Amino acid sequence: MHADMHLTPDPVPPGPSAVPPTPVSHRPVLLPGLPTGNEHELYEGYRVLREEHPLTYDASVGAWLLSRYTDVATALNDLRFTHGHRPGDDACAEHLAPVPQPMREVVKRTAYVLARRIAGREQADLVEEFCKWLPSGVVGVRGRTAGRALLAGRCVAQVSVREKALASFFANVLDHPDRVAALRAEPRLIARAWTESLRRDPPVLVVIRRTSARVTLSGGTLPAGATVACLIGAAGRDPERFREPDRFDMLRGDPGQLTYGLGGCPAVALAAMEAQYGLRALTEAMPRLRWAEGFRPVSSGLITRSPKSLLVRPRG
Repeated sequence: MHADMHLTPDPVPPGPSAVPPTPVSHRPVLLPGLPTGNEHELYEGYRVLREEHPLTYDASVGAWLLSRYTDVATALNDLRFTHGHRPGDDACAEHLAPVPQPMREVVKRTAYVLARRIAGREQADLVEEFCKWLPSGVVGVRGRTAGRALLAGRCVAQVSVREKALASFFANVLDHPDRVAALRAEPRLIARAWTESLRRDPPVLVVIRRTSARVTLSGGTLPAGATVACLIGAAGRDPERFREPDRFDMLRGDPGQLTYGLGGCPAVALAAMEAQYGLRALTEAMPRLRWAEGFRPVSSGLITRSPKSLLVRPRG
């Protein structure tokens, strides 16, 4: 176990006085008890949690940690776990608003404009010159029909998350030229590759929930009113759920449904559109696109995670 991982081996459920009276935010929080180093450290720490501490209370965080896929999936889908909104209230109704059809053309046009801007360059950084511009450019579009519905769907708040998801997606795809060729030949596979990238390298590693009742999970029973930290990054690499979980497999039969932990948020559908049209725009404008000489993508972050740069040679 990593030296900085301070976990209670035999947790004692906190009493009523330990439960904060204010609602738990949907936003992730910092977990100082988890490893913060390189990818090996991070996922080795997740392995230890899944195998030895599947349900453990971290006093330094004030939350129960869930790391197994089955437990995290339960926390994200079971109505006994709440995140501040109830079905039918105004906030929830906005949360489930559909992405308007005009946004598809906006995403497509923005992606192709960005791709053409860097197509003639000797070298470019896809993070700085594409991933950060596509989501923000789409949200910034004006117009009553597309823009107002998009804002009502709270997609603005998800821009940075979509940037990170897009960067990890391109990193996974461009890492092997045969993947790029396969996706160019079969564009319908892009959606599967996108979902697999979210499983393997989610942009948000931690999502917070609170129990409204006692809940029994694989590692034990949570008390009512408990704050729960769902470790999305650990759940997506659970070997009990996924064969060869560390491998990026575009043809994986069932990559799971932990996407963002946001359920029906239109930002999830919008991000998928951005991945679809973004990759198609890049590969059509730059059919010989590959990594810059000597470059390898490196992801970083404990709460949100993605590559900080993606250096490529647009002309091969």
